Amino acid sequence: MSTFHKLSIKNIIQETAQAVSVVFDIPDHLTSNFTFEAGQYITIKATINGEEVRRAYSICSSPNSGEVKVAIKAVENGTFSVYATEKLKVGDVLEVHEPEGKFVLEPQSGKNYIGLAAGSGITPVLSMIKTVLQDTSDATFTLIYGNKSEADTIFKNELASLQSEFSGRFNLHYVFSRQNVEGSLFGRIDEGFTNYFVKNTYKNLTFDFAYLCGPEEMIKTVSSTLQGNGFAESSILFELFTASSEEENTDAIKDGESEVTVLLDDEEISFTMKQTSDILSEALRNKVDAPYSCQGGICSSCLAKVTEGKAVMTKNSILTDAEVEEGFILTCQAHPTTSKIYIDYDDV
Repeated sequence: MSTFHKLSIKNIIQETAQAVSVVFDIPDHLTSNFTFEAGQYITIKATINGEEVRRAYSICSSPNSGEVKVAIKAVENGTFSVYATEKLKVGDVLEVHEPEGKFVLEPQSGKNYIGLAAGSGITPVLSMIKTVLQDTSDATFTLIYGNKSEADTIFKNELASLQSEFSGRFNLHYVFSRQNVEGSLFGRIDEGFTNYFVKNTYKNLTFDFAYLCGPEEMIKTVSSTLQGNGFAESSILFELFTASSEEENTDAIKDGESEVTVLLDDEEISFTMKQTSDILSEALRNKVDAPYSCQGGICSSCLAKVTEGKAVMTKNSILTDAEVEEGFILTCQAHPTTSKIYIDYDDV
């Protein structure tokens, strides 16, 4: 389940002073393994200073492009992002997991899509934009893209090219928080700007789907505002690039122990753990090769299903109520609450 493939880097493009895009060379025998849908991500594994690190990065190329390309933006004290933006070079080999993720878009003719992205949240949305424009003849995509400044805007040239090529079907608007730019708005993507575009600029256009990607606060505000404007909750899809550190559900966690049985790749592994710890950490500590990436509850790499016993997640920004009801958990956020629990990584 957590198989990684060694891929060499085919190209590195300097997108901004702090961000690069990386194109991987996919050998012919792995082409089918790296087929993806617009919006999905890959997990990259590397050893830096003797420590294994894993990071999830969304694919920014379109599924029909024949490329697997991701954007990596350096963040302060970011072990892998700093390494990637400063030291990676063409020909280097990284271990890469096959594409995954539930934040996807399957283009439909005649539909109107709107995307609201902030910073590096543009990455999966760019793949979606290309897919809608290139794979249909009449669907439209409207993008509201927030950044600090023009210099911080990833893929600015590529977006301009798409706007020129698909004039009339691709609407592009920038919001800058630290620079006044003619033709753009000043501030952050918030309730006011969301209403401005939906109620005014595009009051005569009905959007069928909204795709949001950025920090948690923006996602919550925009999602709520869109629903207030008549968007069905099911038509709003989102992915977090950063989440708040505040835990939401800790009352149910007890100071007890649980016997845990994990099913992974048709093999059962059992261990005992304290309920105050999370299931993923204890699985890794007990040498279970469990899948994971962010360990922060903002990707779905560590998804599993509870088939016996119960667990509670301290934070859940991804799974729907129906999925939780079915027993699905993010193991990096899940704590057992019964003396015995069975975790199935295979049935996801």
